[in-house]
Amino acid sequence: MALPANEVSNVDLESRFDTSDQWIVERTGIRTRRVAWGPFAPDPPPAYPIGGLGTTAALAIEAGRDALERSSVSGDQISMLVLCTSTPDQSLPATSAVVAAALGIGGGAMDLNAACAGFTYGLITAAGLLGTGAEFVLLIGAETMTRTVDWDDRTTAFLFGDGAGAVVLQRVTGPGSLLAWDVGVDGTLVDLLYADHGAKLVMNGREVFRKAVRAVVCSANDALTKAGLDASDVTLFVPHQANFRIMEAVSERLGIPIGKVASVIDWTGNTSSASIPLALFDSVKKNRLARGDIALLSGFGAGMTWASAVWRWDGTAASS
Repeated sequence: MALPANEVSNVDLESRFDTSDQWIVERTGIRTRRVAWGPFAPDPPPAYPIGGLGTTAALAIEAGRDALERSSVSGDQISMLVLCTSTPDQSLPATSAVVAAALGIGGGAMDLNAACAGFTYGLITAAGLLGTGAEFVLLIGAETMTRTVDWDDRTTAFLFGDGAGAVVLQRVTGPGSLLAWDVGVDGTLVDLLYADHGAKLVMNGREVFRKAVRAVVCSANDALTKAGLDASDVTLFVPHQANFRIMEAVSERLGIPIGKVASVIDWTGNTSSASIPLALFDSVKKNRLARGDIALLSGFGAGMTWASAVWRWDGTAASS
């Protein structure tokens, strides 16, 4: 994983907005977040330096290098780097090209943008690549969401943070770990959450909340049904970390106890496609998954996109 060094608490935000720590926590569960851009960043990058401090590439490189070292896999063994991001550093080339160069990737590299559902989309894509010949896939979710935030909008600015999470996936003989998946998009809802080129993020929070809960519940149930499982079989539910109230509503409707929900929202905020791998990494460090356990990953985001994956855990424990 990788997070910017600069931490901004809700109390810090009180100096800029008519808000309070209590108000933000009650509505979102967020207490603090890490930021690389905006008025609270110590030295925000002046533009988009390639792979420079505070960029999406820099966070992706740090998280990717961490994942490679923990898995004892070298960059030249990677068949494909899949970088899930909705905040690339440039319109072109893909930010994954910069990351691939820094990590010595031996195969290909591509960006994947499915907004906050990106990492789950990427996991499904990676499993397909492994099933058709790839030996190792490096999957990264990395975002600099604070670059898109309107820091004069008190309704959205406090929601987002920056960060990256990464995993290495390996081809195996016999049945793989991806037991079932579900993806979808409703392009008629684009106007609920968007950011035009050169403009700031716009969000209809109330409608996003309502649509997100419904989409994730349906998607997660569909994926579990395809896997021949139900909510009682889930060891760990790893949802997109957008809002703790959404996570509570979804887990309740799925019938998954809140104690089985992975959550880092209180100290990361909404990091878009980085949120699921950050929550997954945190859970593995806390020994919340053992070999053979069932993890349910579900994300939703702008588009509106959604994706769920039922994954039989076969990973190794993460050391501190």
